[in-house]
Amino acid sequence: MTALASVETSGAPHVRGPRRGLRAVGGAIVLLAALAVAVVLSLAIGANPLSPEAVWTTLRGGGTPETDYVLFELRIPRTVTGLVAGAALGVAGALIQAFTRNPLADPGILGVNAGAALAVALGVSLLGLRDVSQFVWLAFLGALIVTVAVYLIGSAGRGSADPLRLTLAGVALGAVLSGITTGISLSDPDAFDSMRSWNAGSLLGRGFDVIVPILPFVAAGLVLALLLGPGLNAVGLGEDVARAQGANVAGIRIGVIIAVTLLAGAATALAGPIAFIGLMVPHVIRWTFGVDQRGILPLSAVLAPVILLLADVLGRVIIAPAEVPVGIVAAFIGAPVLIVLARQRRACLLY
Repeated sequence: MTALASVETSGAPHVRGPRRGLRAVGGAIVLLAALAVAVVLSLAIGANPLSPEAVWTTLRGGGTPETDYVLFELRIPRTVTGLVAGAALGVAGALIQAFTRNPLADPGILGVNAGAALAVALGVSLLGLRDVSQFVWLAFLGALIVTVAVYLIGSAGRGSADPLRLTLAGVALGAVLSGITTGISLSDPDAFDSMRSWNAGSLLGRGFDVIVPILPFVAAGLVLALLLGPGLNAVGLGEDVARAQGANVAGIRIGVIIAVTLLAGAATALAGPIAFIGLMVPHVIRWTFGVDQRGILPLSAVLAPVILLLADVLGRVIIAPAEVPVGIVAAFIGAPVLIVLARQRRACLLY
């Protein structure tokens, strides 16, 4: 009872009963409307701008050859990439923050980004790969291997793999792998020109031949994350309380690691190591809608693509006709938002 009472009086934005449900439903409607607007902007804005009417006409099959090419070959795949990668990053960030009980955690804390980048660097250097469609699976495999390695290192020795040990193992291993990747890249700069766009984080040039094979992994990660929501609420009250409530703490731990690996690994393989989305979005959701993971996880899956798509649209126009990679724009957006949130004490409370 004491633990439950502390949650009620912690100062976090907590809404109970029917009001909580109404607030989550209202938030979902608003975010879905924002997502629809972001999708339209992503389809319409670029070096060759299209009006919403032209977009609709082209989608219905009445476009010109030029609008058909711009929409179906360039912008629709780019927008779908943003939707998939955004949802994956947002939910992965919410999971890892709830799991580690660390408001500064993001998907890269388990070494996902570093593992993917090293695998791509090895593919470029040793196998001569030059195209995203060639090294996307290497990136996913690298993320998976490193996440498993982090779990094995964090669970070695006495005791089980608690969040603190996993965090330390992930940060340490990620730093080592990032150094190795940098060394490989500097050894042959010309060969790594093809990796530059991916490494900065970009939605450009990902066709459905790359997107579709990634979708089952993202779908599995999202379903697993939603199933973990109630268990994460229990773990947030402390592991002893969670066990007393019948929660399988070890199973939740393993489930979170699997889900984060699937989601963050797929997003990184698809769009490159994009920072701040997985770190920022769960904070905004918690601050606005409360601390229930059953609401945070699905709402993060909607808000993150909105931010990622809008950042991509901004990157297309800010120095037009050239483009700024979405990973750079996301960092410029995310840093001020996190500064504002950091000034709000309740935004940093996880439970």
